[in-house]
Amino acid sequence: MGETPVSGINHELWQACTDQLAQQLPEQQFNTWIRPLIASVAPDLSKVTVQVANRFKLDWVRAQYAARIAALLQKISGQHISLELAIAPREVLTRPTQLIRKIESAELAEPALLAMPEEVAGTGFKNRLNPALTFDTLIEGTANRMGRAAALHVASSLGQQYNPLFIYGGVGLGKTHLMHAIGNKLMVDNPAAKVLYIHAEQFVSDVVKAYQRKTFDEFKERYHSLDLLLIDDVQFLANKDRTQEEFFNAFEALLAKRSHIVMTSDTYPKGLIDIHERLVSRFDSGLTVAIEPPELEMRVAILIRKAETEHAVMPEEVAFFVAKNVRSNVRELEGALRKILAYSRFNHKDISIQLAREALRDLLSIQNRQISVENIQKTVAHYYKIKVADMYSKKRPANIARPRQIAMYLAKELTQKSLPEIGELFGGRDHTTVLHAVRKMAAERQRMTELNQQLHVLEQTLKG
Repeated sequence: MGETPVSGINHELWQACTDQLAQQLPEQQFNTWIRPLIASVAPDLSKVTVQVANRFKLDWVRAQYAARIAALLQKISGQHISLELAIAPREVLTRPTQLIRKIESAELAEPALLAMPEEVAGTGFKNRLNPALTFDTLIEGTANRMGRAAALHVASSLGQQYNPLFIYGGVGLGKTHLMHAIGNKLMVDNPAAKVLYIHAEQFVSDVVKAYQRKTFDEFKERYHSLDLLLIDDVQFLANKDRTQEEFFNAFEALLAKRSHIVMTSDTYPKGLIDIHERLVSRFDSGLTVAIEPPELEMRVAILIRKAETEHAVMPEEVAFFVAKNVRSNVRELEGALRKILAYSRFNHKDISIQLAREALRDLLSIQNRQISVENIQKTVAHYYKIKVADMYSKKRPANIARPRQIAMYLAKELTQKSLPEIGELFGGRDHTTVLHAVRKMAAERQRMTELNQQLHVLEQTLKG
């Protein structure tokens, strides 16, 4: 059966699939492996053919993403879809536009997605830095103040203190922005410096290519000669023994020549799973800083600043409305802003709370439907491995009382329930008990990094 290009009538199916993958995957991983894919869809939606640049990438996409893509296509279309992977003909790869994007995406495309890798003048060496991601374009707040200060110090005094710098936190909190900011500042101060920004999956890919082509000398020359290595999402090195071995060698070589290493991860060094102990020890030997979810005022500032960059005016009351409803990370804030600006432009209406409510109605309805006190209790109980019934019981051992307090705190943060209503849903407890739990968890979240990470995971789980 013939197929139509993705730009045809069935474009929306592939667009919806990639939109969901963009939410589920780290940004650099999505940009490296999913964004370049070219899809064509059968008229009856029975088959989707995805074209990949070369054999290596085809094997990697098949192993890592094909099952997820097929499942998403089936979920979105409501019918079984056959997924086929193929190597794209050369003329297809040279098309100036690989995918037709929605108008609002084209108008409000992320600088990170538009910037091309920079080259060090006269060397042909691509540093992969995004020049739009600098310290000047980074909104500072309590959530990232320590990380920003450490990053500035590294950029200003390479190879001295805080080596390596290990930055960790949840998805979409600005870890990648900080790394690019370090690299960009160094390039301004020292244009001849050899800097490389890379995602951990690309490092894995480079190791595999060096194996296949027997080019380990070139591989080592590339990585061991750097002045600054910026590597994103090191958790993706898990279970890859040879890659970890090569990364350890590069790590040691760079430290020996007083080059600097900056890494990001979704968890702190000792929380990494299936990473060799000697690597974890190296990760933990410099400075480790956490990037927290942005507080309300910081979210408001981010929205207003990003609206300005799009030559739009976002009234403060609208920014507060959006910030109160989108709490988890900067990426979700930017997605909400895109929808509002596109809705405003298409309908020729000024930005207001009512317009924001209309533009975000799907997001708000999903939140209202999913985040109930009952759902919070089930999620927290599962996370801390206690019974849901313990949420309502009078039992008070620490392994039960603490998760119960956490669930009360999340109920106050994520629902519109009053303190008495929450108390009633936790076995008829007084509202003062709930207030005590909320205040205690809020205070401990500020000073206990591990608790803050746990709460962030729970919040993201509850928001789907």
